[in-house]
Amino acid sequence: MGRHLRLWRMDFPPGIALVAEAVRATLGDSLLAIRLAPALAGTALVVLAALVARELGGGRWAQALAALGVIASPLFLRSANLFQPVVLDQLAWTVALYALVRLCREDRPRWWLLLGAALGAGLLTKFSAAFVGLALLLALLATGRRAWLLTPWPWLAALLALAIGSPSLVGQLRLDFPVRGQLADLRQVQLERVTPRDFLAGQLLWGPATLIGAAGLVGLLADGRLRAFRVVGWTCVSVFVILMALHGKAYYAGPVYPALIGAGGVMLERVRGTRLGPVLRWGGVVALLLTMAVLLPIGVPILPPAAMARHARAIGASSALRTNTGEIERLPQDYADMLGWEEQVRAVARVYRSLPAPDRARTVLVAGNYGEAGALDFFGPRYGLPAVVSPTGSYWFFGPGTMPGEVVVTIGPGREDLAPLFDSVEAAGRVTSPWSVAEERDLTIYVARGPHRTLQEVWPSLAGRN
Repeated sequence: MGRHLRLWRMDFPPGIALVAEAVRATLGDSLLAIRLAPALAGTALVVLAALVARELGGGRWAQALAALGVIASPLFLRSANLFQPVVLDQLAWTVALYALVRLCREDRPRWWLLLGAALGAGLLTKFSAAFVGLALLLALLATGRRAWLLTPWPWLAALLALAIGSPSLVGQLRLDFPVRGQLADLRQVQLERVTPRDFLAGQLLWGPATLIGAAGLVGLLADGRLRAFRVVGWTCVSVFVILMALHGKAYYAGPVYPALIGAGGVMLERVRGTRLGPVLRWGGVVALLLTMAVLLPIGVPILPPAAMARHARAIGASSALRTNTGEIERLPQDYADMLGWEEQVRAVARVYRSLPAPDRARTVLVAGNYGEAGALDFFGPRYGLPAVVSPTGSYWFFGPGTMPGEVVVTIGPGREDLAPLFDSVEAAGRVTSPWSVAEERDLTIYVARGPHRTLQEVWPSLAGRN
């Protein structure tokens, strides 16, 4: 996406593409460079959870527990290992909630500006930033903090958020709101099966950190010592309600947890004077450490595939093995989706090099989905492959290129997809990857010749394919 950057004309929030280009320009595109950005964002979540605990009156023990709660959660371990918008979204929400905590302590304009900037960065990353913005508005209306709405600062924060996030909004306006189709596909394939019960039960998958966060939410809503921070608690409650109403996945609520875990650390620190105090305090620490030891491979791919599959079976991690479409696989989907891509590109390169030189000069590579196209984009140059085109998702907006497609080498599309479009379709190679996700385990590479229409002519009819 960064290599096709059109800041004001992209079909999705371009924040991740901007980060990709920044990483590529400064560090290159090695695996270390790619994973450094999410790792730094995940580290910032750890620090912010501790800072929230400090601002709520927590001492060093509460701050340390808050930091450990984030580190030990497979939710944050996983997101901080993946170059995706998820961890950046978590960071933006957490900064916004931290700014809100500071506002509750000292009503100073700079915290409104930080809140607005964080929401703007969130909107530049994912449209879900609108949920926390709406939740904050509902919380302000429901608490004594509604007087803030009579001052100019909340509205200036909103304007700042819209200004920073404007590339996301302008892109939708200019492209006739492609997000509608993306959401429709998401609801049909994944979200319709998610009930409010599933959403709430899914929160328990993040281990003891969820319980610490729940204690923090209760404290924010009911503990008199945290009365000044009620609006933070009601913002988080509103987020949960909005997400349940929209059939959101359990991890969509992840961005509120660093702040809630910070509050939970404060609550557990304050039970020291009770009979159960030491049990609750140190029991929480032990539970977090045990959870981290057991679930670390679920969050971070430190085991090879076979060992990972055995570990997942041994701990009964069926929820981690469930795919977006509901099937149970041997590996977590995020892990399986890391495997087999360079092997695909090598197989395509073998087919490409086997073509006669005149055919290679006019060959277009076509990939069937985003992963296949991305792999050819990323690994292709080192194997001497030409640029790839794909009609799937955002790749469709990049266009078909300038070549008409007299010879096409494809990976992903089946013969039934190609036969109506070409005079000749021949199987020229095969690539298997037993540990990959199901749709990538056994692929045939085809060479198609004699197009009935040029790629440029057929391209408009392919819009919206996934």
